Amino acid sequence: MESLSLILALVFATLRLATPLIFATTGGLMSERSGIVNIALEGFMLFGAFAGAVAGQYFASAWLGWGAALIAGLIVGALYALFVIELKADQIVTGMAFNLLAMGVIPFLTKILYNSTGTTPALLVEDRFTFEPLLMAFVLVGLVAFWLYKSRSGLWLLFAGEHPEALLASGVSVRKVRWTAVCFSGMFAAWGGASLSLFLSSAYSPMMTSGRGYMALAALIFGKWKPLPALAACLLFAFADAVQIRLQGVRFGETEIPVQFVQILPYLVTIIALAGFIGKSRAPKALGREGF
Repeated sequence: MESLSLILALVFATLRLATPLIFATTGGLMSERSGIVNIALEGFMLFGAFAGAVAGQYFASAWLGWGAALIAGLIVGALYALFVIELKADQIVTGMAFNLLAMGVIPFLTKILYNSTGTTPALLVEDRFTFEPLLMAFVLVGLVAFWLYKSRSGLWLLFAGEHPEALLASGVSVRKVRWTAVCFSGMFAAWGGASLSLFLSSAYSPMMTSGRGYMALAALIFGKWKPLPALAACLLFAFADAVQIRLQGVRFGETEIPVQFVQILPYLVTIIALAGFIGKSRAPKALGREGF
């Protein structure tokens, strides 16, 4: 009975911890399948977490915080698209710049709003989400998978990342498809951040993403840029995170495992997964290509 309780606890923890990864990975999928490299997911998540926490606390509503995160993600996604699509900025450098921008701008905003560069005021327990983001994450993956392979606009996005010349020849604007994809990428990744501040936690805290944006990229590569395999990768990484939380404070005889060693487990699993499978994953052929 005790082992069953442990298994159920691990399963539930895995699902909860996978929620922000699923949103961010789906956001990365939208951008990269259209041909735009997006390593700005970490920054998008931070902006979403901050906007969601501020609006959620101010209006005492997780749903309004969720909507604010969506708007914040749309804005930063459109700004990213402006630089990499219209201004032809280097996509890797621009992505890192957006991550650094989030790290610098958000403490500045918290100082203005709350006279503090730390956490935002916490939401009341009744104002937080209980399970809704988890459900929405899985529904989103199903909808995106269906849309990509069963709709005309979804196929346009796939062609934008694989054969943009063919898309142009058919009279469809590659630039517009990529703009749309990157904006959706920002919105979905921002929801991943909001799920941290409105679901897994009750406030925004500095760097609360803890590298999840980069883990989402790893899940995307591990899943070969496909929705369902990427979802499985998110669950794997979240399971490793749930295990490390469970192992904290565990003792072997008289020796307690140093917590620092336990905490690196999810990142170690990520590195091993990439080292073992990155050579077997084929990125979209036009990923990173400009001139469309």
